[in-house]
Amino acid sequence: MNPGLGPRDIGLLLLICLCWAINFLTSAHALQELPPFLFTAVRMAILVALLVWWLRRPPPGQWPRLLTVAMLVGVLHFGSSFLALHLAGNLSSPAIVMQSYVPMAALLAWWMLGERFAWRTGLAIAISFAGVLVLGFDPLVLRSPLALMVMLVSAALLALGTVLMRRLRGFDMVNQQGWIAVLSVLPLFAISLMFEPDPLGALREASWIGWGGAVYAAVFGSLLGHGLFFVLVQRHPVADVTPYLLFTPVLAVALGIVFWGDRPGPAMWVGGAMVLGGVLTIALRTRRKARTPLNDTAPGACVAAGVEPGAGRGGVDEPSRGGR
Repeated sequence: MNPGLGPRDIGLLLLICLCWAINFLTSAHALQELPPFLFTAVRMAILVALLVWWLRRPPPGQWPRLLTVAMLVGVLHFGSSFLALHLAGNLSSPAIVMQSYVPMAALLAWWMLGERFAWRTGLAIAISFAGVLVLGFDPLVLRSPLALMVMLVSAALLALGTVLMRRLRGFDMVNQQGWIAVLSVLPLFAISLMFEPDPLGALREASWIGWGGAVYAAVFGSLLGHGLFFVLVQRHPVADVTPYLLFTPVLAVALGIVFWGDRPGPAMWVGGAMVLGGVLTIALRTRRKARTPLNDTAPGACVAAGVEPGAGRGGVDEPSRGGR
């Protein structure tokens, strides 16, 4: 156990992971009634209704990057991730494959921001990607290989959005989530109207399962989960927090087995272990290097929540330059 994290903080981290893991289950049920981009649009609309009263005007010069992040993350990433979840027919493979955005973000930070990483991190990145290939041979995944491809594209979109988020300035958690939701709602509804069958009919016919899934995703997945995470990274270095977030896919797999009927085969277990092991190695090396005088952090799983890898107890620091 990390001596910097007390039992209460560990408990909050486990609550965050549980909220995000349950989100896979509730969303999978809701997607049986609402098509993916419509579901995402409803989720964002709920977020707007909850957060609009606390939004502040973005700082000067931030609009172009904010709009780009909103399109990449709010529209394309979330929409495609729910599409992949719908196509997959299981919870296990989407929950694991989505973690591949962490090594993708490390590579993009190296390419776009000049952040270097050591050979051990490079090996962990390679192992993570090899794990996705192994996982792809599991019978559960082979039933819908398109879902795996869509989830990889979704992870790449999140990785790119994650790197671009690091240049956003003057946003707290509420304003970042709120503005991404505001800018995403109309494009999501437009995509749904153009490409999904009878979205207005789906809205009329949706039961409490569809609406409840969207409410859960907005309130517990976004507000509670990301809100608690933001509180924790005000108390502790982000690199100390991120390794615990890998409980999310582990819990999602368990929920899939117990409540969704997932039956992962050997390829899923081996490939999943390779993916999560690689991501854990990246997170632990980031934590180790964040504690050295020459901090060479790079984006980790935490950055998707809108905080920087160099965050200390007093708040969110500027992103350090160097490598992972």
